[in-house]
Amino acid sequence: MSNIVRMRGFLASSIGVTCAAALALPLTPSAAATAVRSAPSAEAVVPGSTQSLPLTPLGVDRSLGSASVQGLPRRDVHRFSMVGVVWDDPDTALHGSVQVRARALDSGTWSPWQDVETHYGDDGADPDTAERSSGRVRGATAPLWVGDSDGVEVRVRAGAETREVGATPTALPSGLRLELVDPGEAALPQGSPAGGPRARGGLRGEAPEAVAASAANAGLAPLGALEIPALDRAQTERELFTLRAGELTESQRVKPKIGPRPRIVTRRGWGADEKLREKKFVYTKKVKAAFVHHTATGNGYRCSQAPSVIRGIYRYHVRSMGWRDIGYNFLVDKCGKIYEGRAGGVAKAVLGAHTLGFNTNSMGIAVLGSFGYTRPSSAAVKAIARLTAWKLGLYGANPRGKTYLKSGGGNLYRKGTKVRLNVISGHRDGFSTACPGAQLYRKLGSARSTAARYQGR
Repeated sequence: MSNIVRMRGFLASSIGVTCAAALALPLTPSAAATAVRSAPSAEAVVPGSTQSLPLTPLGVDRSLGSASVQGLPRRDVHRFSMVGVVWDDPDTALHGSVQVRARALDSGTWSPWQDVETHYGDDGADPDTAERSSGRVRGATAPLWVGDSDGVEVRVRAGAETREVGATPTALPSGLRLELVDPGEAALPQGSPAGGPRARGGLRGEAPEAVAASAANAGLAPLGALEIPALDRAQTERELFTLRAGELTESQRVKPKIGPRPRIVTRRGWGADEKLREKKFVYTKKVKAAFVHHTATGNGYRCSQAPSVIRGIYRYHVRSMGWRDIGYNFLVDKCGKIYEGRAGGVAKAVLGAHTLGFNTNSMGIAVLGSFGYTRPSSAAVKAIARLTAWKLGLYGANPRGKTYLKSGGGNLYRKGTKVRLNVISGHRDGFSTACPGAQLYRKLGSARSTAARYQGR
């Protein structure tokens, strides 16, 4: 058995980045030829792949009742670490449940059934925007991190739209597909020593997209830097005058209210394949509010795996869901490390796709994990405070204050409604959703107070 496991791992690692090949049994030859949606060739230093498998009706399973069920029986697949389900219409909700099992690549052991978060449509570009109306956007569950795997089983069961007793299950969305994401390897080694590529930067011979993404942070770090270093208060204030000189009020000039800039891992630092995203950067006018999210990807990752998780989310958002880039402006791991999200520059007002209806004049911060029942780490909450104290301070916003944003349309506020929100809000404040999870949401008061203190308020 151990020889079989080793052989499986060798084969998966050898062909995991090639998605055009037909997948394993039990697909028919015609289905196998179309089962995998191949990604255009990425740079050799940033391999990765997405396997896309159409779901089929399953046989009767009395444990699942009489509701409509689709899925895939156990099967061998190429290597992957993240899984999700997509469907054709982004405006159609999946009412029901999605469960997956994965086989660990190293041990050959199958995991228990794991629930996948089905309500993910509240993350995304605003209605009527170019990104939303591109024709490429799909409905989707949240992606779930399962670790290195080479086998999968999935079942999707229809449920009722309401929780009323006796409510009839609704039909499942059309075009259901299982997305298996291999995030690939990082472009550069994580944790390069001081004086190495992290400090010196440089992008000699790199693709234009990689150069542009790094150049968006010009003035904050050298070209090609793996991280943007932290600054003390005095250095941050001097930087504020440089970045926003013509837009500061008199009171901001006399006594700036801004927290010290935290250390931020750049897109190059977490290994983004810049050829995946759309080339153009899109900006909004200012940053008046920060929406806090959880990624709903589960908590079974190590901090050293956080860059891989982010690469998986990035690939899922772009290749599987049809977005122009990763949706969040920033991400935070359980150890409190902060990562650059959507490309365009960490100090700039980059238009994200994180809070449906409220992406304009805001930013989205996602904590890696699921926090409906699990408490976020104190390091993650502190990182939210440090990041918001700095980024909101660039635009003169008080983390303990209130602000008004105009709704772009959603299930909580009609399009055009001016909504009074906390400057640091949870996703659920702008859209009817459980995000960022009850346990993280109840920590936002602490984050607001701490961020205001960092700003000197």
